[in-house]
Formats: sequence, C-alpha cells, structure tokens
Amino acid sequence: MSVAPLHLAVALQDAGWHPAAWREPGARPRELFDAGYWADAVAEAERGLLDFVTFEDSLALQSASPFVPDERTDQVRGRLDAVLTAARVAPLTRGIGLVPTLVSTHTEPFHLSKAIATLDHVSSGRAGLRVQIAAQPHISGHFGRRVLPPLPVEDFNAPQVQELIAEHFDEAADYVEVLRRLWDSWEDDAEIRDAATGRFVDRGKLHYIDFEGRRFSVRGPSITPRPPQGQPLVTALAHATVPFRLVARSADVGFVTPADAAHAAEIVAEICREQQDAGRAGETVHVFGDLLVFLEETAPAAEARRQRLDTLLDAPHTSDARIFTGTPAGLADLLLDLRDAGLTGFRLRPADADRDLRAISRGLVPELQSRGVFRRSYEAPTLRGLLGLPRPANRYATACPGETDTP
Repeated sequence: MSVAPLHLAVALQDAGWHPAAWREPGARPRELFDAGYWADAVAEAERGLLDFVTFEDSLALQSASPFVPDERTDQVRGRLDAVLTAARVAPLTRGIGLVPTLVSTHTEPFHLSKAIATLDHVSSGRAGLRVQIAAQPHISGHFGRRVLPPLPVEDFNAPQVQELIAEHFDEAADYVEVLRRLWDSWEDDAEIRDAATGRFVDRGKLHYIDFEGRRFSVRGPSITPRPPQGQPLVTALAHATVPFRLVARSADVGFVTPADAAHAAEIVAEICREQQDAGRAGETVHVFGDLLVFLEETAPAAEARRQRLDTLLDAPHTSDARIFTGTPAGLADLLLDLRDAGLTGFRLRPADADRDLRAISRGLVPELQSRGVFRRSYEAPTLRGLLGLPRPANRYATACPGETDTP
C-alpha cells in the first residue's frame, strides 16, 4: 500500500441520490423507514472496508430546491432521524465509522453533544457527525424561536446575503466548539466505579466549560462521560469560502465538490490558508471530494441507466457534486487523478442506494486494492484511527487541583 492510502466514505440518502431511484425495479421504497434497510446498507459499505458512512438528515421535508419546499409527491419525502438510525446500526457493525448529520441552527449543542458521545460509546469509538446549517425561513417556522429572513436565490452573492450566511456558519463554529468542550468536560479517568469504597465518580475531574456565544451560553459539564475517541469526528460539506472557513476552523474532515483536478487543488490550497489563519496549521484536516456515481460493468450501461432515471424524472438530474457515469475502473482512474491534486479521500453518493453501493463495495474497492491504494482489512478500532488522526488530549486535564472550574 502507498504511504498515503486513499480514504473512502459513502453518503446514504433515501433510495439513492437520484430522485427517481426509488422507482427502480430493485429498490425497496416500502422499507425506507425500517431499521433493517439501513442496517443492510451499512453492512454492504462495511463489506467494502469503507472508512465511514454518512446519514443525511434535515429539519424539513426533502425538496428539489435547497431554499423552499416544493410540495412534490412523486419523490421520496420523509426520513428517519440520522443519529437514532446510526445508534440502531452501531451494534451490528464492527469496523466502519458512523457519521449522522446534525443541524446546528435550531438544535441545542448540549443535547447533541451527549447524543454523539453516546453513539461513540455504543459503537466503541466509531462515531462522528456532519454539521449542517438551516437558514431557510420555512425550517425556522417548525421551532418558533427565531425568525430568519429569506435568502433570495437571485441575489445569493449580494454582500448582505453573504453576511447572513457567514453569521450562520459562525454560529455553527461556536456550536462545534461547545460540542468539543462538552466532550472534554469529563476527564478520561473521572469514573472510579469502586464499589468497595462507594466512589463512582471523581467530581474534581468534571469541569464547567463556561461557553458564552452570540446565540447560546453553556455552562456544562456534560452528563455523558468522555467519548472513547476523546473527540468524535467532526465533518462539514463546503462549497465556497465561508464554509471552507468552517472546515478549517472546526472540522476534522471537509467534503468539497471540485469540478476537476485543478479546481480540487485550488480548494485544498484555500482550506490550508484558512487553517493557518485559524491557528490549525499543524493539525490534519482531511479534504474529501464528493461525487455522485452511476456504476456499471460498461460505460454505455451506466449511461443508459442514468438516462432511464432522468426520463422518470422528466428532466436531467443535476447535482452540487460532479456526476460520474461509468465503470469502477474508470472511477478509480478519476479518484487517483483527484488525489494527486491534494484530496485525501472521497465521499461517494450512490445514485441508486442498492445497485451503486454494491458496485462501490464489490467493484471499486477491489479495483483500488489491486492498485495498492486501499486497505484489505480494518487497521484501527476507531474512526479517528482509520483516518490517521490522534486521540486528542483533554483540554481540562491539566487544571490544577483547587481551581474553580469543577462542579
């Protein structure tokens, strides 16, 4: 295997990332809200020794538009909670990472910190999260705690609109900071569990975090002991400078959508500059390329399936990510080309959650293994270990006895 092995993840969504995939003969639309459906998908990804899977989620029904509901009834609508789905699947898996999506804009970081810490405990150190913002007014209407102005698509690049977006991403950065502090609010050896002496916990090793931000203040400590990884994996999807800055400031992995190798190199360079500005130049931040994939034994067969699904959709499906249509060998060529531009891994979006996921685990992975660029077994028991990331030291563990940060 090469010095820098290629990392691979899969994004799980509905019946697949093509909106008409649920109508394919082999699809399982009646099972989309059954735990077994998701367990089968993750088992297939684990068969391919993938680093992790992500679970899509949101606080509103799916829509063909990212900004407004579309009221369509001919596409999949409704989904299970991503964190709960990951927790259900965790005991059925042994090596693969589990990364549900969390929406920071309308949820409390205290609640989500213990949810992800719990996922890390029940998976023995394979948990992560994808932080996502939700700036749409129709989503804020579900909660009634804040009124968000509309983001006009036609003026999306206007300074005042970009300023609003930057505020949401700054809030997301604060959110992640609270998560990280809460995960550290218990030192690793805070639990004594000594029945003979009657001491279960050392209260001197539980710490207030005393976070004060624009949108929330959190005192802590958490009610959940420090996760096995110390810090579960934090990921974010980024398309432009403002979200690139969130990746550089707060994440362990950023998902990006380059059009080609030159674009990938530009993105990696920009994230590196933002890392330096954030004081994280010495830390590893993986940059994964997102691609939506149609995979068949021949390129014409893949193209024919894509056209068939587009016909069901009555329009060509477009995506924020590059769409690859072809063979596993052709996709391997593309991934290695993009890796040479600086990407350290890839998150693949199966157009068909069944067919294309199997093509990834049983076609692409053996192809990459034959080229010596992908693992043949899980070489670490934790998700951070799979990605070559160290287990972070607890930021509060060096506090001197007698300091007043303990509850």
